[in-house]
Amino acid sequence: MTNEKCATIHKLANELQRHYFPFDESSIPKNGIYVIFQKGEVGHNQDRIVRVGAHTGKDQLCSRLKQHFLKQNKDRSIFRKNIGRALLNQRKDPFLKHWEHDLTSRKAKEQYSGHIDSNYQKQIEMEVSQYIQDNFSFVVFEVNDKAERLELESKLISTLSLCTQCRPSKNWLGVYSPKIKIVESGLWQVNELYKTALDDVEIAIFSSGRMG
Repeated sequence: MTNEKCATIHKLANELQRHYFPFDESSIPKNGIYVIFQKGEVGHNQDRIVRVGAHTGKDQLCSRLKQHFLKQNKDRSIFRKNIGRALLNQRKDPFLKHWEHDLTSRKAKEQYSGHIDSNYQKQIEMEVSQYIQDNFSFVVFEVNDKAERLELESKLISTLSLCTQCRPSKNWLGVYSPKIKIVESGLWQVNELYKTALDDVEIAIFSSGRMG
């Protein structure tokens, strides 16, 4: 049953307006759940969903997408951080241990900044941006109500992770992730996996587009 639900979600998502970088902000809802596809990945004979995300702040969907696609700060985007982890781990780059540090707080900056090659980190950030911009596209399910948005996001992720038919290709960058949950799930995320899947009513809501 979960496989059928996953297939339905893939069909619905693949039929929505696709956004590529650089994307037109005026064509993107202010609030919603974004569903990301990656070049070369196939699921249920369609483009395979490799990440699902949302936002918490009101009218902040575009801002969240920019944090992934544009703003070169892996500490503001776990998606960026995970792409960087895989790229660095793929080539056995020892800088991976520095990439793990979150430099958001002043204390962390004081603790780690002196040990990190900031120029090289900027280079990796640029590489991550280029990879994301070249390889990922997305669609959006408009959901204005925050509580509903976050609940549906969680259940979407779980539905995808519980499917036994959606598997990554042998060339998927995620197989190099040091995060085993990414490797095993085939998704660029580690939270909300293998929990509660969408029920039939929620699938119908996605199908009709009648979300809060």
